[in-house]
Amino acid sequence: MVYLLALGSALFYGAADFMGGLTSRRAGAIPVVVISQFSGMLLLALLLPVLPAASPSREDLLWGAAAGLTGGVGVALLYRALAIGTMAVVAPTTAVCAVAIPVLVAVVLGERPVPLAIAGIVLGIVSIILVSQQQTAHGAGQHRAHPGGLPPGVPTAFASGVAIGFFFLSLARTRAEAGMWPLLTARMVSVLLFAGIAIATRASFRMPKGVAALVCAAGVIDMLANALYVLASRQGQLSVVVTLSSLYPASTVLLARIFLHERLSTWQVTGVVCALAAVLLIVSGGQ
Repeated sequence: MVYLLALGSALFYGAADFMGGLTSRRAGAIPVVVISQFSGMLLLALLLPVLPAASPSREDLLWGAAAGLTGGVGVALLYRALAIGTMAVVAPTTAVCAVAIPVLVAVVLGERPVPLAIAGIVLGIVSIILVSQQQTAHGAGQHRAHPGGLPPGVPTAFASGVAIGFFFLSLARTRAEAGMWPLLTARMVSVLLFAGIAIATRASFRMPKGVAALVCAAGVIDMLANALYVLASRQGQLSVVVTLSSLYPASTVLLARIFLHERLSTWQVTGVVCALAAVLLIVSGGQ
C-alpha cells in the first residue's frame, strides 16, 4: 500500500509539473505558482472538515511552514526550468537532486549509505552530465544551449531539486496525528510568499481562460500528489518513499513526448535512462 501511495504521488507530481511548466511558457512562473498553489490550498481547506480529526502540534506546523518555503521555491524554480528548457531533460535532473538530498542529510546525521546508494548517487551525477549535452539540432520543443554552458533550464533544475529535497524531508518530519494540517500550513506559507513577490515585481496575472484553467488543475493535482506523499511517508521508510515519489519524470517525459513532440539526442536519452536507474539504485540502497 505504501509503495502504491508513493507511486501515485509520482504520477500526479509528473502531471502537475508538465501542466505547470507548459503554462509558465504562456504566463510566467510567478503568477502560475501563486494561482496553482492557491488552488491546491483552497481544495485542501474545503476538504479538511470532512477528513478525520487531527491534533497538530506546534512542531508539526513549523515543519509544515518549512515545507511551504522550500516547496514553494522548488516549484517556482521547476516551473521556470520547465518553461525555458526541454521537459524530458529538466524533470530527471530535478528528481535526481531531490532524491539525493535525503541521502546526504542521512550521512550528516551519522548514517553511511550502502554501496548501492553510493552507486546511485554517482550514476545520478553521470546522468546529469549526459542530459546536459548540447543539442545538435533544434526541432520542436528543443532549445539552444548557452555558449560554453549548460542547456537552458538545467542550472535552475539543480536548485529546484535541492529545494524539493528539503520539502520532502520537512513534510516527512510531521506526525500522523497532525493529519493534513502541516500541508495546509505549507500552502499558506508558499501562497503568501509568492503573492508578495508577485506584488513586489508587479507581475501580471492576465492569461487566457484556457491557461488559467490548466494552472488551477495543476495546483489541484499537485495537492493530491502531496497528500499521497504525506500518507506514504508516515507509513514507510523515508528513503524508499522519497525515491518512489521522485519517479515523477516518467510521466512528465511521456506527456512532453505526446503533446510537445520533444525529441532528445542519443546522449540525452541515455542520460534520462541513467537518471531513472540512479533513482532505483538509491531506493534499493535505502531498504
